[in-house]
Amino acid sequence: MAYADQGGDALDYFPCRYGTSRLLFRGPKRKLEGDYVAVLGGSETYGKFVPRPYPTLTEERVGRKVVNFGVMNAGVDVFAHDTTVLDACSRAKATVIQIGGAQNMSNRFYAVHPRRNDRFLRASKMLKAIYREMDFTEFHFTRHLLAALRADSPERFELVAHEIKTAWTARMKLLASGLDAPVVLLWLADHAPEAGGRDTVPAGEPLFVDRAMLSELAPFVADIVEVVVSPDEVRDGQGALVFGELEAPAAREMLGARAHEKAAAALAPVLDALM
Repeated sequence: MAYADQGGDALDYFPCRYGTSRLLFRGPKRKLEGDYVAVLGGSETYGKFVPRPYPTLTEERVGRKVVNFGVMNAGVDVFAHDTTVLDACSRAKATVIQIGGAQNMSNRFYAVHPRRNDRFLRASKMLKAIYREMDFTEFHFTRHLLAALRADSPERFELVAHEIKTAWTARMKLLASGLDAPVVLLWLADHAPEAGGRDTVPAGEPLFVDRAMLSELAPFVADIVEVVVSPDEVRDGQGALVFGELEAPAAREMLGARAHEKAAAALAPVLDALM
């Protein structure tokens, strides 16, 4: 591992904004003109601790500008409500959307922060009615909330999990179908999409998303690219991450540089065919 002094960021992410968007993206800032590919996603797409994230590596492979619209801890809601990002994606030659977990979005049971989608804001009356014994003021993050709900009542939690999956699938369909450019979904994880999804909180991303949900999205996108990173590849790739000493625990949660190399190699031929 590589460390920076005093826990500060060892990488300069050149944070930037586009248009009227309040979101902070990884730079350097690119001009949104000509032929380009837009990439949406969460922390892996942003490339936290990664010197050269997969949008950068993909650009080198396809020979076209690739704009990184990754946002730390982003869920679907971040992009679905940002007109600047949606317009940039519609004007792109193609848009790649990294598949994120279904837990970080508002639904009928709880609301999340509009930009920091991993932040739990409040429970709905419906959730309070189902979990009358729960004090929701104790929770600040969606994973903490869901882990507590599941531990308290696995049976009632099935209602929550079903709602999360249904809401995520519907919103992803809306996002993909609303863009003028062809959309490519990217599954980037340490496991393949499973029949039932990973709803044992905590678990590796993308949480709750399963094979059936991806099948529902298939008619709305040009392609779905699956990249699965083995434990050895994660371990090797984490050796290339750059982070501050105090950031070591967070860095261990990332897939590592090898995952980004595999993602770029898998995306390049698909994007070449679309452009």
